[in-house]
Amino acid sequence: MNILDNISYYLHTGAAKDVAYSVQIAINEGYPAEEILQKGLLHGMDIIGELFQNGDCYVPETIVAARAMNAGLEVLKPLLQKQCIASMGKVVLGTVKGDMHDIGKNLVKLMMESNGLEIIDLGTDVPAEQFVQVAINEQCQVIAMSALLTTSMGAMKEVIKQLDLARVRERFKVMIGGAPVSTAFCEKIGADAYTRDATAAASQALKFCKPEYMR
Repeated sequence: MNILDNISYYLHTGAAKDVAYSVQIAINEGYPAEEILQKGLLHGMDIIGELFQNGDCYVPETIVAARAMNAGLEVLKPLLQKQCIASMGKVVLGTVKGDMHDIGKNLVKLMMESNGLEIIDLGTDVPAEQFVQVAINEQCQVIAMSALLTTSMGAMKEVIKQLDLARVRERFKVMIGGAPVSTAFCEKIGADAYTRDATAAASQALKFCKPEYMR
């Protein structure tokens, strides 16, 4: 295996120290930052994502791989900044008003950041107006909301209502997720996508940040 294959392997097996060490070796050997990112780090995340989707690994392994990804990014970050490789897009993320759960949200954040997205994490119990105002002020492409309680799901609809009232609905893609959420609920409230897990959320957000997906 070459050094990029090593990075990919160590990442999807969750070996954070080996990922960071191998990224440094790749830099020393003169590999371009974007090639290290795409063929090493992101390829490793693709592998763990596929394993997760197929039921061959579970949330703990995904979290460990995402942390290994972040370890590699810390080493690569100065070179990425020097070469002016832009963020893949910007997402405002939070758990909706009335819900204090954050484990799922935090996993989504890890996966999105590991795939090159810039995340503005509003935390938990986030009012609808805050989602909207931050999305506008920070020029985000995506608003991603989590709810783990059936009693808090209605707050997702309120965010879309506030977007309509501010006449900015067309500027943002709205993503929702959480245990009680479904595709049917997504369609009912007029959101743009429901994703069932963090890997799918990261993949969908990346697609939404591409120019052809924006209204």
